[in-house]
Amino acid sequence: MIAPADVTAAFSPATWLSTWIWLFLLGSLLAGSCRKSGGSGEDDPLKTDILKRTRDIYLWNDQIPGDFDPRRYAGPEEIMDAIRLYSKEPGFSEPVDHFSFAMKKTEWDNISTGVATDFGMKVFFYTDDDLRVRMVEEDGPAGRAGIRRGWRIVAVNGDRNIIVDRGNFIMQTIYYSPSCTLRFQKPDGSEVEIPLVAAQYQEDPLYLDTVYTLGAKRVGYLVLNSFLGDQPAIINELAVVFNHFIVSGVTDVVVDLRYNGGGYVSLQQRLANLLIPPALNGSVMMGQEYNANHANENQLFFFEKLGTLDISNVYFIVSDNTASASELLINNLTPYMNVKLVGADTYGKPVGFYDVKVGEWLIFPVSFRSTNGLGKGDYFDGLKVDRVVPDGLDKDWGDRQESRLKAVLSYIESGSYGYAPPLPGLNSVLESQVAQANKKLDRGSFKGAVAESPR
Repeated sequence: MIAPADVTAAFSPATWLSTWIWLFLLGSLLAGSCRKSGGSGEDDPLKTDILKRTRDIYLWNDQIPGDFDPRRYAGPEEIMDAIRLYSKEPGFSEPVDHFSFAMKKTEWDNISTGVATDFGMKVFFYTDDDLRVRMVEEDGPAGRAGIRRGWRIVAVNGDRNIIVDRGNFIMQTIYYSPSCTLRFQKPDGSEVEIPLVAAQYQEDPLYLDTVYTLGAKRVGYLVLNSFLGDQPAIINELAVVFNHFIVSGVTDVVVDLRYNGGGYVSLQQRLANLLIPPALNGSVMMGQEYNANHANENQLFFFEKLGTLDISNVYFIVSDNTASASELLINNLTPYMNVKLVGADTYGKPVGFYDVKVGEWLIFPVSFRSTNGLGKGDYFDGLKVDRVVPDGLDKDWGDRQESRLKAVLSYIESGSYGYAPPLPGLNSVLESQVAQANKKLDRGSFKGAVAESPR
């Protein structure tokens, strides 16, 4: 160690020069290392352009700091994640934007048109050690193998240790593996083992439609799991469903949106126009409000009644997976119809975006807020249900004993939702663990309201 008295002697001019050269080289090396961690210099124009476009259209653009440097981030996805922090709303202590994102255009083209490559099946925990099939795509590998919602998965690749703590293993194997073998327990107690191989297929978000007779009432039931997919095909399917409702003399409609994370605003408008009573044709459906840069693009949309269905009561089965365009549909009908919600409070996304092309990427910064005919739309904490009812994961779609559907049908028939028992064997701690595991198993599901660009 050099004593204080020896410092000047220790650093001669030659030593100072060599030290400065060493520091310069070290600084250059570190600077290069920092640049690599945030992407190559070739990415800088892309990142700069992303920030420029975002500063223009982001709903909370006046909150983005002047010194925000997009070059600090690895790529477009990370930039969009960072932008979310600058979205404070009056009455909310935390940023409200959990939605802005970016992805390659080729990937979005598949998601938006409903083209998927996997097993065509999603799962949730019913209890802490009871894993159930919650959704099956009819044209996917699971659907073609005859697998149904409500089946219990008792083994994954021969492993029978199916508990909430193994959510990562289950998610990776069932959602992202090229193949796996699952053992199921059917509702009748029998077991079957089915090998699955991932394949490409076309998603169909309209899972089920049927009509129930409850005394003098005829109830139309529709399960719609997304507002994305093959839009012309979905529009045609909805037309067939509502024609069936009309011919059947439907007096009440139940729309099951429990797993519907949203999609195209235009498809939501289509469904709203099928549900609204004819007498309300021409009423304000919703408004879209942009930031101060684009206030001249604020606009109102009006109901344009489709078909002749004339009902006053519409019931929505919802959950915390019900988001964006789904919430928009509910909010838009609430001022005009007798709207009831059953299940669990919704996700909370009263805002939307449209795609902005930047190179090979599409960015989706939140760019407008939505309001209904009364000017209301501040539900960042979700839409509240009229009755909390657990998800009946042990039953198939349309089963009248499925807990949420049963509660709605009971209310339509008698004015009472009936008794909704808690899930079997769950205390508050286990219930929380199940909820967290299911959030993980829902990760990656699209949640958004996508509108056409106003420009």
